[in-house]
Amino acid sequence: MNILVCLSQVPDTTTRIVFTADGKSLDKNGVQFIINPYDELALTKALELNESMGGGRVTVVHVGRADSESNLRKAMAIGADQAIRVDADATDAVQVARELAAIASKDRYDLILCGRESIDYNGGMVGGMLAELLGLPLVNIMTSISSNGTEAEVSFDVDGGRAYAQVAHPFVATCQKELTEPRIPNMRGIMMARTKPLEVVAASVNAEQTQVLHYEPPVAKSGCRFVDAGDMDQLVSLLHEQSKVI
Repeated sequence: MNILVCLSQVPDTTTRIVFTADGKSLDKNGVQFIINPYDELALTKALELNESMGGGRVTVVHVGRADSESNLRKAMAIGADQAIRVDADATDAVQVARELAAIASKDRYDLILCGRESIDYNGGMVGGMLAELLGLPLVNIMTSISSNGTEAEVSFDVDGGRAYAQVAHPFVATCQKELTEPRIPNMRGIMMARTKPLEVVAASVNAEQTQVLHYEPPVAKSGCRFVDAGDMDQLVSLLHEQSKVI
């Protein structure tokens, strides 16, 4: 199958988040960026699907600047055949989805995979928007997939449980952590990634739909207050008068 995997890069989970002086963006100084973990699972599943079917092609696409190319090379070291970078800042979900749709419409992809969300903004919107822009079915929060190349059997999370369905290719799916386990690139993959094609294309749509007014960190947590297990009156008083939860 010809599979397109949409990648984003996010700050490493150990990163201490600091905002710029105007409070409108992340201060990237000293920040280590990684492939979004859900997107990395999508990439691994794409590779597994093609391996199970005896071959295919996996392309990764990312909307971002040149500083993201090391993570695109990592994706190719894991096993992707080629990478496409849309040379634009990712400003919001609509803009990213439009850029991805422009790339996806240039070829005939049997399957388009995204992570369920990025772990920085946790928006979870790009996959659905992309499916709508391409006029394709969406399998959201997919937890398993098997395919014969023409039709896939999938499972996905729904409110209160899990659903199972058959869907014809092509379609868009967002990937959940139960789908597979991420792969670690080996030395051979790292060496091969140096020669795989990384195409840089100009942005097709630059109009952002949202504007950040201000970011601010959450209020620092105060220390724990302990109440004697037998002093129910004090506990109720604190919950009612201070915490305002009852």
